[in-house]
Amino acid sequence: MIKAEECKRDIEVSIVTPMHNEEGCVREFHKRITAALQGMNTTYEILLVNDGSTDSTESIIRELAADDPHLKGVMLARNRGQCTAIYAGIQESKGCYVVIMDGDLQHKPEEVPSLIEEIRKGYDLVSGCRTNRGESMIKRKLPSKIANYLMRATSGCQVKDMGGLSVLKGKLARSMTLREGQHRLIPALVYGMGGSTSEVPISAPPRFAGESHYGLSRSIDVLFDIVMLWFQSSFKQRPIYLFGRISLLMFMLASLVMVWLLYEKVFFGVHMGTRPPFMGCILLYLSSLGFMSTGFILESLANTYDAVMGTKTYQIREVVEKE
Repeated sequence: MIKAEECKRDIEVSIVTPMHNEEGCVREFHKRITAALQGMNTTYEILLVNDGSTDSTESIIRELAADDPHLKGVMLARNRGQCTAIYAGIQESKGCYVVIMDGDLQHKPEEVPSLIEEIRKGYDLVSGCRTNRGESMIKRKLPSKIANYLMRATSGCQVKDMGGLSVLKGKLARSMTLREGQHRLIPALVYGMGGSTSEVPISAPPRFAGESHYGLSRSIDVLFDIVMLWFQSSFKQRPIYLFGRISLLMFMLASLVMVWLLYEKVFFGVHMGTRPPFMGCILLYLSSLGFMSTGFILESLANTYDAVMGTKTYQIREVVEKE
């Protein structure tokens, strides 16, 4: 468990919700999340991050923010993607706990209090585990199960549902740097930092309005996320270990083939200069050198990572809230 100070902030709960062309959901989401939080008798703020919407999402957020002192509208300068919108909202948050949830109401606001109660027990992250999902088995449920299994296998984190509703300790959330796509890996990233995790069962209702932004390309992106998670879990601190091993394997394979070619030339007089195996050896030697060089370069970049952690990949055009 990551050591954290007891919550002494004026705001206990920050709700961070990215919004991209969700004009049909904004008002209903605001009404229901407000009712859920008021029923907890807690201090809270709601951050709706407008991720470059082209419909009336922004104007609705402005209208709601003008009447609700708990609501803050974070307007990104242009569309940057779900993960960047979440990251921007987290950095603007002030709460002891940060809740990350979708704005299409596939995460029920009424279930947020159960996650808050669980994280108050001292966990660093609590994730909502979706049950009885009414989605297509082929398009959504099966790919999700496979992806979650692979993420557990590569990271060691045993959270069953990585990409759903979650709540983190605010100090921890604001210390994280999220790159595009890493919002699906937050439980694994917290676990990799030494954080403690827990899960609470939640329902999985259908989208309240509009069309899903989830498509085949998103499923393919998840595969790359898993590969990157494996790399970060195993070799992020010392990439030379990965690239050095690949380089050594190529060098040894090339050397074995070269010994065989020399043996045939010395004892049987077989010319080796233009033979495909000889050309293959040259290619392997060059590839070995390339992988080793890549390892050295990434090792150098890893040493400068801390210096650029503060670099933001987004620009906030405006923050609107009631005066």
